[in-house]
Amino acid sequence: MSEKVRENRMGVVIIDGTTVRDFVNDAAAFTKSVDEQFTALDLNNDGVLSRSELRTAFESMRLIETHFGIDVATPPEKLATLYDSIFDKFDGDRSGTVDRHEFREEMKKIMLAIADGLGSFPIRMVLEDDPNSLLQKAADLEASKTWMETVTLRRGE
Repeated sequence: MSEKVRENRMGVVIIDGTTVRDFVNDAAAFTKSVDEQFTALDLNNDGVLSRSELRTAFESMRLIETHFGIDVATPPEKLATLYDSIFDKFDGDRSGTVDRHEFREEMKKIMLAIADGLGSFPIRMVLEDDPNSLLQKAADLEASKTWMETVTLRRGE
């Protein structure tokens, strides 16, 4: 009998609110990243996210089922209510689906709230190696800017 074991690779980044805010304000990078995430979540490729597609995404992140990485027992009814309220927040026009624009707008609000929460003091954060992680993409964008500034300074010497 063989079991497939998923290896979760982790990485440490140093991030602050400015890093996240700069990522959100870089319209091209932010839009590209959020659109990639939207496409990955749109399982049936119909151009919108259904309630079940968005719920599947949030369930996979286990944001509600854990508290600081520790599993917590949450009654299924309460989970359903929480996921429904999240979907309702994303579904701004109350169409019953979340389109790309609605998804972008809510992700922008979430990322800016994270930036406000982080403030201006850099912290070390452990992130799972996830190609769709917006925090990882924010850290990568900051690192690439820093690298380019270093190269530019060295050339000027």
